[in-house]
Formats: sequence, structure tokens, C-alpha cells
Amino acid sequence: MSELPQTHHMPATSERAWVRNTLIMIAVAGLAVLVAAPLIIVFTEALRDGWAAAIASLSNPDARSSIRLTLTVAAITVPLNAVFGVAAAWAITKFDFPGKALLLTLIDLPFSVSPVVAGLCIVLLFGANSTLGGWLVAQGHPVVFALPGIVLATLFITFPFVARELIPLMIEQGRTEEEAALTLGATGLRTFLTVTLPNIRWALLYGVLLCNARAMGEFGAVAVVSGKIRGQTATMPITIEMLYNEYLSVAAFTLAAVLTLLALVTLALKTLLERRFAAQLAALGHP
Repeated sequence: MSELPQTHHMPATSERAWVRNTLIMIAVAGLAVLVAAPLIIVFTEALRDGWAAAIASLSNPDARSSIRLTLTVAAITVPLNAVFGVAAAWAITKFDFPGKALLLTLIDLPFSVSPVVAGLCIVLLFGANSTLGGWLVAQGHPVVFALPGIVLATLFITFPFVARELIPLMIEQGRTEEEAALTLGATGLRTFLTVTLPNIRWALLYGVLLCNARAMGEFGAVAVVSGKIRGQTATMPITIEMLYNEYLSVAAFTLAAVLTLLALVTLALKTLLERRFAAQLAALGHP
């Protein structure tokens, strides 16, 4: 018998070394210009007049109010979107019902609608000139140019993040474990707490982190519904813009540095959860 021809394992790419090195250099240069340079500038400008000036700018009542408002909005919107995301993912992946495709489309709507347009819609619905908004103002509960409007705008912009992280994972997991638990007599709530939730916990935390990062950094929709009232409805991104337009660059960049630090902490946690999430997908048999 003739010997079988030997097979040679070809590399994934056949480009020459100089091509690969050029592509790597372009990628590194892009990251340096678009990511590293802005970070360096933010912290450099914030500390241009020293630590004392930076800390003094953060002690300003308007700066403290913006930080407090941003954290308050995130503390309200993130748990609500987590509940919505889990409920939507559970309904879409565990049940068959008319309109499922429409629900999936609506979940993705904030990704395709401009945040400014979303803010304008909230103003039209709940503004003082609308029927509902006028009645709420008369009752002493304004929505637009107040905390509720900011929360509504942030909720709309951020609600896809949790659901979109959970749906693919829950589709891959299937319904077998839940159906087995129900067959053994477990209630729906017990099935969720003991079977579903442990399986999705890392994806849920990952989605919550993404939602929180967007909630703290949202500008467009919030700028429309907040009215940019200094010390009352100005979040951190809005206050940064206001300070910079007034040529208070140290105060603006110091507040931007605080927001950047929050983003970096979120990024570090995101990286950790990505590894956990990848390990979970590998356990399901996916590369």
C-alpha cells in the first residue's frame, strides 16, 4: 500500500511579517490617539494647577450636586433595567408567544434611535404643554426638567444592555433544566432562583456593568429633558460641558477625571466578568 501523503498545517494567515507588523502598529497607533491620549490629557489638565486646585473644584456645590445626581440616577435605573432585562430574557427564551419577534425589535430600539430624539419624545409626552405633563406639574410632580425626566431618559437609553447579554446565553442553555425542575414539583419562582439565576449570574452582572457605565455617561437624552439647571438637574457630563464652556477648564477636567475613574473601574470589572462569562460559555461547549 502506498503511503498517504503528508499534510502540512498552514498558518491561519499567510501575510508576510512586515504586513503583520504594520497592521499591529496601526492598531496600536489608533489606540494611542483615540484612547490613551485623551486619558492623559484629562488627568494632566485636571492637575495642571496642582492637587489643591483639583480638590477645591470638587468641593464646589454644583460639582457635588452633579456627582450626587449622576449616582442617584444610576442607582435607580440600573436595578430597574436589571429586572426588566431578566424578565424580557426569561419571556423570550422560555416561552413561545405571538409578538416575540416584535418584542426583540423593540428591545433593540434604543440602539437605533438618537438619544436626542428620545429626549424630545419625553418632553412631548410629559412636558408642561402636554395634557399629562401639565396635570403632573399642577399636582407638584413635574417630569421634565426634574429627576423623573432624567430617570426616564436614562431608562430608555440603557434598557437593552441587560436583556441583550442574557438572551443569547439563555437560548444556548435551553429549557431542559427548568422543565426538569418543574416536573419535580418546583414552583416557577423556586425554579428561577435555584436553576436559572445561578446559570446567568455572570452575564447578568456583565450587563449590569454595561448599563451602569452608559447611565453615568449619558449626555444627549438627559441634556434635552433636564433643562441643564445648575445644581439641580445637571449631571456630571452636562456639568463638565457647562464648566468648559465657561473656560473653567481645571474644574471641568477634574470632574471629567472623576467620571473617567468611574469608567476605568467599570472597565476593570467588565474585563473580569468577561473572563467569567467566557468560562461559562466554554462549559456549555462553545469556544
